Amino acid sequence: MNRPNPFKTVRQGAPKAPKRIGIAADHGGYELKEFLAGKLRAAGYEMVDFGDGRPKEDDDYPDFIVPLARAVAAGTVDRGVGICGSGVGASVCANKVAGVRACLIHENFSAHQGVEDDDLNLICFGGLVVGHALAWELLQSFLAAKYTGAERHRRRLAKVVNLENQP
Repeated sequence: MNRPNPFKTVRQGAPKAPKRIGIAADHGGYELKEFLAGKLRAAGYEMVDFGDGRPKEDDDYPDFIVPLARAVAAGTVDRGVGICGSGVGASVCANKVAGVRACLIHENFSAHQGVEDDDLNLICFGGLVVGHALAWELLQSFLAAKYTGAERHRRRLAKVVNLENQP
């Protein structure tokens, strides 16, 4: 019987360093988004800004996070940064897109370990919760980290991919 390979969307081999970074935020994350985008550009990253282009109180985070998440899943950006007021909505929304592994991060260990073990590809922040300096430090850890591709991690991620493929 022909069954799809559950490892086909789980990366194997040496990961490449991320160079093209997507970023998106609603009004609650706009200020932090602008700060991080400036820091990333200054550090030499190519930026793709999915909005919001200016803060509007009545905007909705899915309008910006979903296009970012789709770009991450499609590989048109190497990694993503999603920001809303708390970071929770951005994380929940991004994880609805198959192939995205997003997490709300507030401390350094998870910023790198999430990439190394779980192939995290989209980091989320709460623009009203985390300070600019800490967010920049966490983002640098996230971007510097590389997925190890260890067998146990590939096995676990294959189970996640199987969930995404279920009706």
